[in-house]
Amino acid sequence: TGGAWDNAKKYIEAGEGGLGGKGSDAYRAAVIGDTVGDPLKDTSGPSLNILIKLMAILSLVFAPAFAKTGALEYLALGESR
Repeated sequence: TGGAWDNAKKYIEAGEGGLGGKGSDAYRAAVIGDTVGDPLKDTSGPSLNILIKLMAILSLVFAPAFAKTGALEYLALGESR
């Protein structure tokens, strides 16, 4: 999210897309969006990294239980044993 707002500001700065370039209303709005987005760039990456690691560990821990109960076949095929 934060990266997209930063890229939008750079796009407007370059004068592309007919949005007026620096000094325009679109540029002022993009600067505000970039200011709001900067903290999101700094926080969302590390938090998603932790979430991905947690999900990987949980899947490894519970995989034997799913295999033993046949839950994987049920989910994959939509059939019960």
